[in-house]
Amino acid sequence: NHERIKLKLKGLSPVQYRTQALPT
Repeated sequence: NHERIKLKLKGLSPVQYRTQALPT
């Protein structure tokens, strides 16, 4: 799922990526 998060975080900001990576 990390690969998927990386693709998503590419369109999100570093803050959003962290918020998504934490619960995910």
